[in-house]
This record gives sequence, structure tokens and C-alpha cells, in this order.
Amino acid sequence: MRAPLVSAAHLAAGASPALSEVEYGLNILGAAYHRWMTGCATAAGQPGLSALEVVVLNTTRHRDRPKRQAEIALALAIDDMHLLTYALRKLEKLGLVAAGRAGKEKVVAITEAGRAFCDRYAAIREELLAGTVATHGPEAQKLSELAAVLRSLSGFYEQAARTSATL
Repeated sequence: MRAPLVSAAHLAAGASPALSEVEYGLNILGAAYHRWMTGCATAAGQPGLSALEVVVLNTTRHRDRPKRQAEIALALAIDDMHLLTYALRKLEKLGLVAAGRAGKEKVVAITEAGRAFCDRYAAIREELLAGTVATHGPEAQKLSELAAVLRSLSGFYEQAARTSATL
């Protein structure tokens, strides 16, 4: 039996070495995913966007309807609202989103420039990433199962984070 592939052996010594393997995988996947998003954004004509700004913009575009800032934060599990506020301000200055108000709440909507960027981003993603994964990566069913496992694990981490705040 091989030793677990981890970045911190002392964390793998406990009850779940496999969990440490997942954490290491998440760390390297997260870094690669962030590099991908910023690289794809640059190729799509928006150099200088952070990974958070790219995901906020695509989330704002989701279903082509305006979003409350709180909706975006909830959908992306963003706790630090100032990070979201900063991202939205930058996207607004670039003309990719437009901000408004619905009652007391801030609402953002994708602009035509933002929609065009998202379309270019999606086309590049399809050409460089999605096609390759579809051809050489795990089958769609396995990817869906992995996504379900990751969402499930997020609940365990959220509960542990809440509990750790009481220690």
C-alpha cells in the first residue's frame, strides 16, 4: 500500500489520511483553476482580472438577470463582503457590469461589454478546456459525482469552521 500523497504528513497521520490527499488535490486544483481563469480572461480581452473577478462576472451573467450583491455572495460562499464589493467596483469601472439599487440593496447586471467578454471566455473555455476534458478526462457522470462529493465535503468543512470558532 502506498503512502498518501499529501503536502503535510502530520495532517495525514490521523483518522483520515485520504482527507489529507483530497486537501492536497484541492490546493493544487485551486491554484491551477485560478491560473486558468486569469489566463482565459486575458485571452478573452480582459488582462488583469483576478480569479474572483472572473467568477463574480460569470455569476452575474448567470441566467442573464440582475443579481443582488447578497445573492452573489451566497452563491459563491463569499464571507468577506469587502472583497466582493471591490470586485464589483472594478468590474463596473471596466464597463462589464452596471450597478443600481432595488430598494436598499445594491443590484448588479451584466452590460453588453460584459456579455461579449463572457461569450469570448466561454468560447475559449470550450476550445481549450472543455473539449479536452470531454475527450481525455473523466466521463461526465464521474465529474458530476465528484462535484456532489465536493459539495458534500464543503458542508463538513463549514460545520467544522463554525465549531472551531467556539474553541
